[in-house]
Amino acid sequence: MKSEEIRFAHRFDQVSGSAIREIFKVIAQPGMISFAGGNPSPNALPDELVSEMASYVLKQNGKQLLQYGATEGYPPFVESLKAFVQEQLNCPVSAVLPVTGSTQAMDLLCKALIDPGDTILVENPSFLGNLQCMKLYQANLVPVNSDDNGMLMDDLEAKILQYHPKMLYTIPTFQNPSGRTLSADRRRKVAELANQYHMVVAEDDPYRDLRYCGSPLPAIKSFDTDGWVMFLGSFSKIISPGLRVGYIAGDHGIIRKCTVGKQSTDVHTANLNQAIVDQFLRRNLLPDHIRSICAEYGAKMRMMLDELESFPAGVRFTRPEGGLFIWAELPDHLDAVKLLQSAIDRKVAYVPGTHFCVDGGNLNTIRLNFSNSTEEQIRTGMSVLREIISAAL
Repeated sequence: MKSEEIRFAHRFDQVSGSAIREIFKVIAQPGMISFAGGNPSPNALPDELVSEMASYVLKQNGKQLLQYGATEGYPPFVESLKAFVQEQLNCPVSAVLPVTGSTQAMDLLCKALIDPGDTILVENPSFLGNLQCMKLYQANLVPVNSDDNGMLMDDLEAKILQYHPKMLYTIPTFQNPSGRTLSADRRRKVAELANQYHMVVAEDDPYRDLRYCGSPLPAIKSFDTDGWVMFLGSFSKIISPGLRVGYIAGDHGIIRKCTVGKQSTDVHTANLNQAIVDQFLRRNLLPDHIRSICAEYGAKMRMMLDELESFPAGVRFTRPEGGLFIWAELPDHLDAVKLLQSAIDRKVAYVPGTHFCVDGGNLNTIRLNFSNSTEEQIRTGMSVLREIISAAL
């Protein structure tokens, strides 16, 4: 049987696979400097501590952890998670659901809420992985314009009135891919618009703890009065992406539908992994661990920003206060997709920004990650990119 003879579901018509995952095949080459992914630094992965915790929880409760568990989550973790989320958001939360990475939270929200043709408003650019998820549910994706302070509220309300969306997807803090942060007044306005127009907001906030300067901002969820905002979180960036432990918090009715949807996806998130994260929370280990991560990442981000300062005139870039990404715009006539091969030939990789844009275009943009490179690699790799862009100009 040939692949062209297979009648695939129409939901795949607009989905070709992750450009980042394709680039990952390239960055596996020896000696490649990668600014392409979003991986934590190896120094940020607490392997010895996780090993000790795994041994401890297995000795304490191994039989239960190795058995099937409840879709609603491992009970001790659900307890500590709800307390953690309420402290993070500084507001009560009616329900939480542990999920297998926060990407599953988005999948479950779409499964619970989205029928083919329903409109979802999204930031432009936005996270490629969740754009793919929404496309697989055959949603109509409508981009909302942004500036350096995040989504423009006038454009957001105009799109709400025009398209009557079922959901808004936003990454308000150190956004992926732009690094931008939605201002406090706009966060309040998003919650007000959600309540006014009965639009679910998927507030995806996996980077909020990775702040290197400035002051934390309240979550959109903290301004929510009627339960329309669902908060998506993850321990991938602050403990380990390999554990695949995330969560969704918010309205009990929506959480219940997501729970039913999860039953046919993976039954439950791995008990052992939930128990390990539970130990992090109960032992209050996260604050010190996050401080150590932020010290390293902050130095790397500042170094990459310093390198960008010496790029050719006409190259613009964001200046995040945290997170893992910097967004750069080259002069309009340059094509970052075409320049990528020249960079790869010189053992440097990045992700062209067009892949994060709902309607494509923006060929002159690139996303740069600094967390998984050494300071020497940042200096070397940015020097290569500077030379390639200078030559193209």
